[in-house]
Amino acid sequence: MIRVLVADDEAMIRAGVRAVLATDPNIDVVAEAADGHEAVEKVRLHRPAVAVLDIRMPGIDGIEAAAEIRSTVPEANVIILTTFGEDDYILQALSGGAAGFLIKSGEPEELIAGIHAVAEGAAYLSPKVAARVIAHLASTGAGGLAGRRSAARDRVNALTPRERDVLTFLGSGLSNAQIARRLHLVEGTVKAHVSSILARLAVDNRAAAAVVAHEAGIVPAVPFPP
Repeated sequence: MIRVLVADDEAMIRAGVRAVLATDPNIDVVAEAADGHEAVEKVRLHRPAVAVLDIRMPGIDGIEAAAEIRSTVPEANVIILTTFGEDDYILQALSGGAAGFLIKSGEPEELIAGIHAVAEGAAYLSPKVAARVIAHLASTGAGGLAGRRSAARDRVNALTPRERDVLTFLGSGLSNAQIARRLHLVEGTVKAHVSSILARLAVDNRAAAAVVAHEAGIVPAVPFPP
């Protein structure tokens, strides 16, 4: 059973998320929060496997709450809910340790899939969010899209062939266990490869590594089945 906390300052949104998650018998919403401070406190109290946080909340926002949760309750994985037009927030949340990014207007199945993915230790970027992040990166910073893609490819080319394989699956949202099955490895070996990948790419978490994979163009347009 995956224990989940839902945090959003709009009661209707919380009710909608709870209703979606109630359709999955393996997910249990153990707490709700209406602001960032309350979300952090309830994560400490209830110790959910996944905290689903809105970006814009009173007190502290979802990005600050995610960073605090990851600092004080590292076993809790964080999914950020976003809307189009909040690309800067998504990029900031990468450094805060969020493992997943979902759009509120997305399909209900995507929310459920995202929760299962991050609960299993995977990063989950919905295709629409990944596309928005890449588009945003293309429009900012020196070199534009071509420069960023080139830099990402250089970073990926520094990986070993096996690490590149692991990164490709990681960028598609697969968990360590799923990657292990695909590559016929034990899960501990995949975990070691992921740690090496994060160090070589100089990123802090799987979601940030997934963005590099998307920038480098190694993630297929059609997602791998689980």
